[in-house]
Parts: sequence; C-alpha cells; structure tokens
Amino acid sequence: MTIHPLHSTTHTEPNAQARIHLAAALRMAVLHELDEGIDNHFTVEVPGRSGQYLILPFGLHWSEARASDLMVFDESGRTLEGHGVVELSAQCIHAPLHRITGARVVLHTHQTWSLALNMLKDNRLLPATQTAAFFHGQIAYDDTYTGLAATVQEGERLAAVMGNKTILFMKNHGVVTVGRTIGEAYRRLYKLERACRTQVLAMSTGQPLNILSEEVIDRVLTPGADDRHPRGERERLFFEAMMRVVDRDLPGYAE
Repeated sequence: MTIHPLHSTTHTEPNAQARIHLAAALRMAVLHELDEGIDNHFTVEVPGRSGQYLILPFGLHWSEARASDLMVFDESGRTLEGHGVVELSAQCIHAPLHRITGARVVLHTHQTWSLALNMLKDNRLLPATQTAAFFHGQIAYDDTYTGLAATVQEGERLAAVMGNKTILFMKNHGVVTVGRTIGEAYRRLYKLERACRTQVLAMSTGQPLNILSEEVIDRVLTPGADDRHPRGERERLFFEAMMRVVDRDLPGYAE
C-alpha cells in the first residue's frame, strides 16, 4: 500500500507534517461527529519551538480546516503567525496543559457520548469492554466544573489534576486527550468516544455491567511476544487510514 508523501506520518519536514496532520484531524473529527462546529480546540506544539502552538483560527468550521489556515499562538495569547486571534478558553486550557504536562498534542472536545458519561455523578469509565480496558489507569477525573476557562490559572489547575495521565474527564464539560503525535492523541479520542458510548448504552438497560478482572485487564494491556503490530505502528496505521478516508470524503486539508 502506497501512502502519498504529504499524508505520511514520516513526512520529512516536521512543521509541514504537523500542519497537515492537525488539519486532517480536525476534519476527521467532523466525520466522526466529535466536533462542535467552530468550538472546542485541537493544538500541537510547533516542532522545535517550545511554548508556541498551532491551532485553527476561531470562526473556521472544522470541516474546512487547511494546513495553510493554521495560526501560531503563545501562552500570552499573542498571534505569532497567521491570521486571527486565539479563542480565550483555548489559550487558557491548552497552553498550560502543554507547558506543565509536556504533551506535544492536546485535543479537547465536548463529544456526545463522553460528555453524556461526564454528566453523571459517577462518571468513571469502567473496564467492561476490551476497548475500555486499554484506558485503565490512564484517565484523570476533574470532578469540579468551575465555569468557562477564562484564566491561565484554570488551565494550570486542570494540568495539576491531569498529572501524568493521557486523558482528562472534565465533569459537566468534556474531555481532553494528549499524545506525542497527533495520530496517537486522536486515536485515543476516537476510541474513548466509542468506549463511553458502549458504557452509556449498556447502563441504559438497567442491568448490571460485567466488569473485567484485573488479571484480564493486565493481559489486555500486556503485548504478546508474537504481536505483529506494536502499539506505535497501530497508531500510525490507524491515522494514515483515517487520512485516506478524509481524502475521499473531505479532501483539501493539506492545502
């Protein structure tokens, strides 16, 4: 199978790759119904430039995201490259999360099924499916919604809650996933939505859930010696496949 060099996750120019992958992820989120129009935020640290972040300018719909449209901002909210002004909550949530957790990629959405679970008093994702088992021990829970994020201090509070986890559940608000690459963070977001959907649907039956044992969870999380596709390769293959879908259904993100 041949991958166009512009779409490859091994594209040789890091800044161009980051722009293409971020624009692609935004369009993927529309196809997967994870978006909220022009709201919510995906950010990636500009390769080689600590404290500077790529984001889609506020006002553009995620379905029209292009690599050339992305702007660069810093934690003070200054626009360093491109056109537009960073949305306040994006500045206040994302910049501190990048700075404090060290995450290269931060994705924040109000996606339906994850938010439905976060509306409950007991919003814990339970290891009752194989997909949910992969998230075992990786989720931090912020159980106090404080209103719109309007200060950097709120982002710092969220970063402290998140710690070294890869996912943050924000009660009454939404979710955050982080990653070393856009593909890694997006795959977490995509699979998280499906794990939350199956749990909410199962809970709606009123029947007790069958929770996996710690022994089984450990087996799920421990790759076998004969695993033909290590985790990093699975993430790469997943993201490249999704980019091909976007090429077909919402082309133009690499422009």
